[in-house]
Amino acid sequence: MPNLPFSLTLENGVVMPGVGFGVYQTKPEETVASVIDAIDAGYRLIDTAAIYGNEREVGAAIAQSGVDRTELFITTKLWIHDYGHDATRRAFDASLAKLGLERIDLYLLHWPVPVDFDATIASYEIAEELLADGRVASIGVSNFELDHLDRLMTKARVVPAVNQIELHPYFPQVELRAKHAEMGIITQAWSPLGGVNVYDAQDPAQQRHLLDDPVLGAIAADHGRTTAQVVLRWHVQHGISVIPKSVRRERIVENISVFDFALSPTEMALIDALDTGVRGGPDPQTGDRQRFPATVAN
Repeated sequence: MPNLPFSLTLENGVVMPGVGFGVYQTKPEETVASVIDAIDAGYRLIDTAAIYGNEREVGAAIAQSGVDRTELFITTKLWIHDYGHDATRRAFDASLAKLGLERIDLYLLHWPVPVDFDATIASYEIAEELLADGRVASIGVSNFELDHLDRLMTKARVVPAVNQIELHPYFPQVELRAKHAEMGIITQAWSPLGGVNVYDAQDPAQQRHLLDDPVLGAIAADHGRTTAQVVLRWHVQHGISVIPKSVRRERIVENISVFDFALSPTEMALIDALDTGVRGGPDPQTGDRQRFPATVAN
């Protein structure tokens, strides 16, 4: 892994780039070009998932990028309809084949399934086997709450290296981040720019546009930066890994250009105070196969 301006060392010593590139909701036909643009812009962490339907395109972009595989950190996720011992093995093999890789750098369980937590644990046990076999470099979870982590660790032998969660200034997850620090888990933010408050809002009246926030706008103006850059810089200074997404080259470059300025303690406190305590995306406590009926296409 090259010397990056912001990287995080996982509990097992694996180094993960702190700023990555996400492809959630990126159409397959747009994925190859956007991932190549991201790699050209300096991203070395690429985050996908089986349910996104673009693992093949991520793999094609990696192959076409001209960047050595050892310089890249690739994350994918196991979908909840594939939980269970045998199904997890099959799903992992399918993801690996679609990506065209010999090893995954970080393999995550996409959601907890509280009503069938035995299946959640069974899948994590297979992830532990994949780790022991060297087929993945690190394993973790996504969208796990405090109680899910406690339930997992009654059976797990390996502490999750990462928990990828909804996190942004309107929903900073302070208590969960503290739990991560206590357990040695890296916090990684999906929807770090708060887009979930727009695309997942059931009622348009409930949409909250983080990037239109006047406090963030004023701080951005003071630094001659965009609001998005200020938000991403806030994450970085809190030691939170981020995976912003875009298909626009100029925005892709903008989102990684956050290492040549710093927010003051006062500015960080002002952003911390934007916490609404309101989640924008799905509640992990209600996640199950009925809530998420989609299955992974072959």
